[in-house]
Amino acid sequence: MDGARAAAVEEAGCWDEALMAAALLAVDPAGLGGVVLRCGPGAVRDAWLGHFQHLNGGEAPRRVPAHVSDGRLLGGLDLAATLRTGRPVTEHGILAAADGGMLMLCMAERLTAAAAARITSVLDTGEVVLERDGLAERRPTRFGVIALDEGADADEHPPPALGERLALHLDLSGLGGRVLEARCGVSRADIPSARQRLGTVRAPQATVDALCETAAALGIGSARAASMALRAARAAAALGGRAEVADEDVILAARLVLAPRATRVPAPPQPEPERAEDAAPAEEDPRPSAAEGRDAESLDRQPPETPPQALPERTVAATLAVLPPGLLAQLQGQLAGATRARTSGGRGGAPQRGQLRGRPIGVLAREPTRGARLHVIETLRAAAPWQRLRRAQSGARATRVLVRKQDFRVTRFKQRTQTTAVFVVDASGSAALHRLGEAKGAVELILAECYVRRDRVALIGFSGRGAQILLPPTRSLLRAKRSLAGLPGGGGTPLASGLDAARGLADAVRRRGETPLVILLTDGQANVGRNGKGGRPAAEADALQAARLLRADRTAAVLVDTARQPRPLTAQLAREMGARYLPLPRADAGALAATVRSFAQAQAHTSRVVP
Repeated sequence: MDGARAAAVEEAGCWDEALMAAALLAVDPAGLGGVVLRCGPGAVRDAWLGHFQHLNGGEAPRRVPAHVSDGRLLGGLDLAATLRTGRPVTEHGILAAADGGMLMLCMAERLTAAAAARITSVLDTGEVVLERDGLAERRPTRFGVIALDEGADADEHPPPALGERLALHLDLSGLGGRVLEARCGVSRADIPSARQRLGTVRAPQATVDALCETAAALGIGSARAASMALRAARAAAALGGRAEVADEDVILAARLVLAPRATRVPAPPQPEPERAEDAAPAEEDPRPSAAEGRDAESLDRQPPETPPQALPERTVAATLAVLPPGLLAQLQGQLAGATRARTSGGRGGAPQRGQLRGRPIGVLAREPTRGARLHVIETLRAAAPWQRLRRAQSGARATRVLVRKQDFRVTRFKQRTQTTAVFVVDASGSAALHRLGEAKGAVELILAECYVRRDRVALIGFSGRGAQILLPPTRSLLRAKRSLAGLPGGGGTPLASGLDAARGLADAVRRRGETPLVILLTDGQANVGRNGKGGRPAAEADALQAARLLRADRTAAVLVDTARQPRPLTAQLAREMGARYLPLPRADAGALAATVRSFAQAQAHTSRVVP
């Protein structure tokens, strides 16, 4: 019962700080940049957004979809007005129209790189630069941003460049509906007076030093974070009716702005070394007198005086209290996710050719040949500014739109493909049953995630004098278990035949528009050649040649060396394949599945862009 009560108190405190963050954002939206709100759709997120909208005078933020185009963001040529008047007419975009207000980025973790770059540029410069469709304009604009982070995975976050420019980072994903009854002490009537008072609030040098020292203790290398924390402290002082930033304002700003950006846990303060003059002189009598004894006894009965902590120490301590548990583990996961290739969302395989499938991501100036899809609106937009000149040159009627070759625009597509993991298992020798058991367990573990990752799995076994496909590419776990029920084992090691079979299956997978990933499990002791005859030198030469052919096809591969003592020839085989070499003499099914998962995710999020 005590644990539940403590959890409820902690959630209520988190909600109170979130409401206070909404009040600070309402006071200084452009100065703070905005907020990253990590929370899925539901009552908690709706309550926070409703509270902010209430404090902001009832004005709803402008919604921006994740795949917004440059034309909608920056503006451009008003096509209808241009064709009607015969002269270029500018249409302002979302960023210019949001001047003095707020933007809401829906599903910010899937925001395109181009859109994130446009928004961060405007946040830095305070103006929209329009250079397209024959137009060149600059329009001042200042606004705040609410980035809704709905990422399901721990490594799905809004673009880092955008998150760095938004002062407030709130994570409300773990709060329940019972916290909605709590309300902070800021009302809607306090916001206008706080906005007027904000420009006159002073910040002593001690507060600046405290925020900078706290940022350094938390491992924050960017000076922008400390600057935004100072703006948050000034906004908090303005809300409190103070003309100067107080200690509680500094602590609140550190908890809201600096704590979510921490990269390390602050080290505990070290005790100061004893100074030489504080030590007792050696020549004095160590035996105390009677009066000194009575004084020492009275001092022992009194509680020791605790020296007051300096503002930087209190700020670090208050920030440390809100750091999430397991911070270092979370940071390691984020760093591992950052090393993988990323796009706006989804998982997929490697780039492939195509013309008419996928999600449109923009246009390209070229003729609609080889099956490319003509973008009619953008073609007319490119031709519109030149209509008056072209009509004067050709004498055409005013009702016709004259289009030239250089005006054609075609649509660019982005398409994600699924990955097919092809297990190639060495089923020869006395350890065959053990290796096949590992492969069987790994295949079943990978298949359990196929519904989410949209991957498929195939299995090739080689032993005796050849190789055979034991399990065609599938996502059916039941079919895989039936096919894996009785696998043959024993005999020689026709490694070249196994690689040839993997190459043929990978080519078939590639023809289906999917991305093959070959996982070879072997000890590298090839002793049967392509012709089915024994002989280790000839078999090893055939295996190296088959590995080169697999690399020539640019097939992603992993070689798992299952020998008890890895041999140099196996590492050479991995180099010839262009494969990642993993010596795992004691690998189990979980380790193999984790290896395949990490390697597949390293190639995930890639896409094709056509034409």
